[in-house]
Amino acid sequence: MAFPAPFYRWRPHPWHGLSAGDDAPLRVNAFIEITPFDVVKYEVDKETGYLKVDRPQQGSSSPPVLYGFIPRTFCDVHVAELCEGTDRSDGDPLDICVISERPINRIEVLISARVVGGLQMIDGGEADDKIIGILDADPVWADVQDISDLPTTLVSRIEHYFLSYKSVPGEPGTVSIPMIYGAEHAQNVVRAAMRDYGDTFGER
Repeated sequence: MAFPAPFYRWRPHPWHGLSAGDDAPLRVNAFIEITPFDVVKYEVDKETGYLKVDRPQQGSSSPPVLYGFIPRTFCDVHVAELCEGTDRSDGDPLDICVISERPINRIEVLISARVVGGLQMIDGGEADDKIIGILDADPVWADVQDISDLPTTLVSRIEHYFLSYKSVPGEPGTVSIPMIYGAEHAQNVVRAAMRDYGDTFGER
């Protein structure tokens, strides 16, 4: 793919300037914003592409796996169509959790992940899916092709984190996870988010 000369001089915006991956939706690029070692939630500023502090984590739990988003994806009408119980999405890039046997403690890194499943999450009435992937070429998790191949304890830990990560003591929760799905549905969600991106921002 040819890019204009400025692409080589300046850092690309991690949402718009990077690729979803040559093999998407089977394997995708994941831009990591949070690691299991972080007690502050970071996220990419949509306008500038720089990482910013969103908020300190409300509870005592830390994210159990790497957490970020898939570049050139957008959660809009096509993603919402796959989420029973709502007709709208959160308008963000598609989130992804990446499992790695070796600890990775740096953010703002781009890694390749094999899509194996996801959580159908609804937050405040909006579809907010969390794709689950395996760090590509990780030998310990090499045989995992679907979320059903993962230890149930690990999947439950990821689910519990997202059910509680926005909880504020004394206030009702806004998050529900009506379904945990496998690789095939997860790949359909990635396709839908890539289509939403193309419809909104144009093909890149």
